[in-house]
Amino acid sequence: MRVPVSWLKEYTDLPEGTTAQDLAARLIALGLEVETVDAVGADISGPIAVGRVLEIEELTGFKKPIRYCRVDVGRANGTGEPQHIVCGARNFGEGDLVVTALPGAELPGGFAISARKTYGKVSEGMICSASELELWEDHTGIIVLPAGSAEPGDDAYGLLGLREDVLDIAVTPDRGYALSVRGVAREAATAYGTAFRDPAEVEPAGTRGGGYPASVADPAVCSRYVLHGVTGFDPEAPTPLWMKRRLALTGVRSVSLAVDVTNYVMMELGQPLHAWDRAALQGPIEVRLARSGEKLETLDHVTRALDPDDILITDESGPINLAGVMGGLSTEIGLSSTDVLVEAAQFAETHIARASRRHQLSSESSRRFERGVDSAVQPAAATRAVRLLAELGGGTVDPHYTDIAGGAAAGPRPIAIAGDHPDRVAGVDYGRERVIAALEQVGCTVEQGDAQTLRVTPPTWRPDLTDPNDLAEEVVRIEGYDTIPSIPPRAPAGRGLTPSQRLRRSIGRRLAATGFAEVLSYPFMGERDLDGLQIEGDDPRRDALRLANPLSEDEPLLRTTLLPGLLKTLVRNVGRGFSDVALYEIGLVYRPRPGAPDHAPMLPVDRGPSPQEQETLARALPDQPRRVGAVLAGDREPATWQRRGSPANWADAIETAREAARSANAELIVRSAQHAPWHPGRCAALYVRVDGEERLAGHAGELHPRTVAAYGLPQRTAAVEIDLDVVEAAGEPVRAPLVSGYPVALQDVALVVEDGVSAAEVEDALRAGAGELLEDVRLFDVYTGEQLGAGRRSLAYALRFRAPDRTLAAEEIAAARDSAVAAAAERTGAVLRG
Repeated sequence: MRVPVSWLKEYTDLPEGTTAQDLAARLIALGLEVETVDAVGADISGPIAVGRVLEIEELTGFKKPIRYCRVDVGRANGTGEPQHIVCGARNFGEGDLVVTALPGAELPGGFAISARKTYGKVSEGMICSASELELWEDHTGIIVLPAGSAEPGDDAYGLLGLREDVLDIAVTPDRGYALSVRGVAREAATAYGTAFRDPAEVEPAGTRGGGYPASVADPAVCSRYVLHGVTGFDPEAPTPLWMKRRLALTGVRSVSLAVDVTNYVMMELGQPLHAWDRAALQGPIEVRLARSGEKLETLDHVTRALDPDDILITDESGPINLAGVMGGLSTEIGLSSTDVLVEAAQFAETHIARASRRHQLSSESSRRFERGVDSAVQPAAATRAVRLLAELGGGTVDPHYTDIAGGAAAGPRPIAIAGDHPDRVAGVDYGRERVIAALEQVGCTVEQGDAQTLRVTPPTWRPDLTDPNDLAEEVVRIEGYDTIPSIPPRAPAGRGLTPSQRLRRSIGRRLAATGFAEVLSYPFMGERDLDGLQIEGDDPRRDALRLANPLSEDEPLLRTTLLPGLLKTLVRNVGRGFSDVALYEIGLVYRPRPGAPDHAPMLPVDRGPSPQEQETLARALPDQPRRVGAVLAGDREPATWQRRGSPANWADAIETAREAARSANAELIVRSAQHAPWHPGRCAALYVRVDGEERLAGHAGELHPRTVAAYGLPQRTAAVEIDLDVVEAAGEPVRAPLVSGYPVALQDVALVVEDGVSAAEVEDALRAGAGELLEDVRLFDVYTGEQLGAGRRSLAYALRFRAPDRTLAAEEIAAARDSAVAAAAERTGAVLRG
């Protein structure tokens, strides 16, 4: 909502010297979101004055008509002599009052005005149009002021409102009253403690009853309906300049006087209005819900199929308005409309909101109806509109008007609230009297109940106030959010991060230190994502929960793997020119529980859930394991003048998994595997030992070429995904290593095994056979060749032996080495290479 400060000042007297910035700060303190304060016209300067056209000379011989005008600008030019100005506009004549920019003025866009020769004449200024001054959108020609509205030489700044401070307010859904100058002016009066002059305090014109016939089929969808008319209206009467200017400042385009008046009253009072050509109506009006199969051509020339949930305004011809959203084309006000009928109503907010979204029509009217309008302002709004139409368009206000349910309309319901409830909500001792005063400032009627209770009736313009907590919020807002003390909670001694939280932070720091960047992806995916990962139909990852209201129809499922989000982020970064990328994410995936109900129960909010309710909820919610995922593409080590780059590969993915596991002090067991979306020959299954048993923790390796093609990834992209909960369960407490002062003994062994035997199996056997003297074992060479035979390979390991209390003898070292080799031979069939 854009609110010109000058318009706002008509309804409250702000203190002398109040700036727009100060006003904005006060309104923000009251909870209104003032986004900007626009100094409209700040780029206009210099002499801009009213002039009277004394004489016009038509210049010929040019491609377009040109006029050489002698204009009386009074003493604005300092001499009193008429100015000679060249102008191409044709919509004015001798004797008309116009707006002139004299030499030394500067118009929007940095356009400086000076005396210069053009079309063979010296032009001493410029006769201005509304567009050139950025007053409003107008391409019909220059501004012609009404006769008698000013005198030559009068300053045009104040006359046209060339300079204006405008507040741009983002109105939240619970503050629909702020979508009007009236509502913002009331807030300003509250902020400064000044009197508020309500523009809605007008007596309805005419007598209630006997107006245009109308009926409401269901009061639940339209609780109040007012019709008031004007006859003898001049459809060609122009909209006055002041109204055009105010509408433009609020962001509304001027259309015609009848339409402009309804828009002006809507911006002023917050009540949407609609004007019909009464001659185009056929019989009585009925407000009802749409019937199956009905259609309506709206003002935007679109024929819309109506839904039974849509509220309609109808006559004997059928639908003529989509209520609260947009009017119908058949009854549109035109240049022949001399009898105008104005509608002011209160429609059900939910119906209007659904209709607006269903038909993809968001209008100024629907925005206000969705948030709730004042239930008592309809007669005043209709009266204000018909009086403006009669005054500006020369018509006569009808002596009678229609007001359905006006006399019996139910007002806001009283709310019982404890006098100290706002104190308990805010943690501030306001006291009963301050609570009452604050509620009365908002417009509530407060009646004293017993010693503890107040009976509060909200004002009609605040339909959002429905319970004691709403009233408590208003007290806090009026008293000032800044008066609530900031008391940081004290953490009890001995508490801090949980072990799981510390582990996640440790993994994040470790991966970041090795060159990874963390990303946070939306936890959604689609079937196309799983297809791109080459996941088969019977894979458990295909069993995903579908969202009832997804953000995107392309991603309606909760993710069962982190990879789709990581791969899309990788593609986006590569497309932005980052060729070497390493990304990781720590997040939840969602796996439906077997036999879980389709919907989770809706638990009450007025109490904590019972154990039975918690158990029911737990059964309905999916299993949510926490995962660590990472993707790598490009060079893991960039090329320099000293060395070639080292491309990321499957080994880097496995090492990334090891880094994550080391944070939990867990050791990964690596075995070759086949698992989508990894390449069958470059995929590793990662295991950990939990309570003596091996458990699958995840997979790592190079992605399948089909996955690379489906996602548009760089060639040889590698990825890893492990279950952090499983790795954490395998972790052991970190113990400081024992530092021995005795020398280490190094022994190398080369073992020949079949290709199907993994290096990890051989390493496990060596560890088991070597005993307690073995300090470390490391694979340092893999060899294949003809001398070994087909299907065989040599694995060379470095064994480190050390005792904590002595120097090992050669016999002890040899015995431990032989025992390790024997264990490897027994378990894996390894043969010591000669």
